Amino acid sequence: MQKSTRVFPSVPVTFTGQSLISHAGVTVLTGFMEALGFGGLCEARLGQFVPSGARHRPGSVLGSLAAMLAAGGEHASDLDILRSSPGAFGQLPSNATVSRFFERTVTNPELFSYGFETLTRELRTRAWNAAGNRNPALIATAADPLIIDIDATLVTSHSDKENVAGTYKGGYGFAPFIASCDYGAGNGSGEILACVLRPGNAGANSAEDHIRVFHTAAAQLPQSFYDGTGALAGEKVLVRTDSAGASRKFLWHLHSLGVQFSTSYTLPFGKAHMIDWITDKDYWQPALDQTGNDRTDAWVINATDVIPLTDYPPGTKLFLRAEPLHPGAQPTLLDTDGHRITALLTNSPRWHGPFLDARHRARGRCENRIKTLKNTGLGKLPFFDFAANQAWANIAALAFNLVSWIQLTALPNGLFAVRGEIDSRMSVMPPSGRHWS
Repeated sequence: MQKSTRVFPSVPVTFTGQSLISHAGVTVLTGFMEALGFGGLCEARLGQFVPSGARHRPGSVLGSLAAMLAAGGEHASDLDILRSSPGAFGQLPSNATVSRFFERTVTNPELFSYGFETLTRELRTRAWNAAGNRNPALIATAADPLIIDIDATLVTSHSDKENVAGTYKGGYGFAPFIASCDYGAGNGSGEILACVLRPGNAGANSAEDHIRVFHTAAAQLPQSFYDGTGALAGEKVLVRTDSAGASRKFLWHLHSLGVQFSTSYTLPFGKAHMIDWITDKDYWQPALDQTGNDRTDAWVINATDVIPLTDYPPGTKLFLRAEPLHPGAQPTLLDTDGHRITALLTNSPRWHGPFLDARHRARGRCENRIKTLKNTGLGKLPFFDFAANQAWANIAALAFNLVSWIQLTALPNGLFAVRGEIDSRMSVMPPSGRHWS
């Protein structure tokens, strides 16, 4: 029988006036992992991927990699960052041990994915429960739902790997689909719910891929988002996408689940002339900035009755936004009186156009999460096998989320680090006397 031990040493913090240990702030992250019961969960979910009696258990392998990526590493060999301080981080697995672990994930990728997804779901549940009144599951309602951003990105491959392909930008690599959770301004940087690798030539507007990544992300939500029959409480969730997610098939699928959506919309050229009917700004409302204040140079209007929608789910509304062209912007045929016209579709039960527009424009925060995820390991997929690279992408998302969960649970509300205005990979210390439970 395998004896359960801690993944990382318990390191006391004292002020001695001596030289600092490199990356000592990462011990906050490792201590947080211990508080979540990381080692035991890894053993229960992924123990079959490590030989019986092996010295380094799944918690040791995954925990070391996640801590290394959160500390700024990019490759498995960057574990040397932590190996230099064995008193703080213990005996870490060798590069060969890590390599053999990923070889085992390739032999049964579906089993590993399932085990890892159930692992991270339980970790998320424990972290959110420890967040108290900032628990995203507790504050999600139909009026203010939990926002899931879905967006595709590109990852360049500088060598031949399984399933790499040419991208629409002329590069060569992968086109992962990423679903992330937005806590909202002032509550943290948010977290990654799903990172699904795809070949580089995969389309960004694939309805099937949108549906797949949504269900992968929804499966990561705690049990409080599901009813007694296991059905998703869709009214508590809002999916936010760019225009690639505006396909009727995807929106009808969300509608069938009762899920709210807010997606950018490209106005058909044949309907563009209808905008001329509502150019009088007396009928428009001032747009809001992200602090909730009126803007004097941007307007929003509900155009559902003016520009009819065909074959979209019932309750879908169309909102237009008009604002002056930004300096250097290329004019298009859809611009009216020097104003750029953009549109969004939503089935939200709320009707205040400026609020819905401001909430949709906050989708830009997901770009920051994707950028940070790339810096936390996704940007350099190290293996040839596609399944191994998918496992690496999942561990990169775990490293990202561990830092986000610390922001959510351990830092006091209003602290600069909680607002997500710094690099989410920076090590942060909890306030004196604060413990995780």
